[in-house]
Amino acid sequence: MNRVTVPLLLAATLALLATTPYAQRVPENERIPVDIRRTTFVVRDIDKSLPLYRDALGLKVIYDQAIGGGVDKEGKPIAPTVRLVLLRANDTFIGNLGLMQRLNPASTPAPPVFAKAGPGQMIMVINVADLEQRWPSVERTPHIKIDTPPMRIEYPGPGGSVIPVLFSAVWDADGNYIELNKLLGAPAGSPPASPAPRQ
Repeated sequence: MNRVTVPLLLAATLALLATTPYAQRVPENERIPVDIRRTTFVVRDIDKSLPLYRDALGLKVIYDQAIGGGVDKEGKPIAPTVRLVLLRANDTFIGNLGLMQRLNPASTPAPPVFAKAGPGQMIMVINVADLEQRWPSVERTPHIKIDTPPMRIEYPGPGGSVIPVLFSAVWDADGNYIELNKLLGAPAGSPPASPAPRQ
């Protein structure tokens, strides 16, 4: 690698970091003793859920265990009742995703419904910084349904500003509505940008 290449690579890396949104801690005087650690979906079949979250989106499996097994008081084996898989993106403490499957349900779950979320349901929003490159893998994922391919939309921001987002949405294997978005500007709740210096 020659002397010219190193500064060019460094400049390109810094430019990428400057435009990539990362989580930041709020100021100490605004912090509360509560964090949203994890959202857990109760799913029909974890092996049908993992192709989206692990394979297409690249979340890392950090836990995969059968729970509730063991032996009874007479020493007879007890079958596990739950399988729990935990996945993470870029933080070891907050924002993780859980997939929980009941292994011995009393009845067969109804098939998933692919419809917009209503009262009592949820919408999961996942930021995907490489959405354009990753979308073909998402589109090929089995067991999901596409709602909206990537398209630019603008949410209203404070003071007449806009928050531009590359928006897309799918239903996962269980009919959960998942937004896969790429922020094209500052996220909601960010401190206002400093005004440009006068010339």
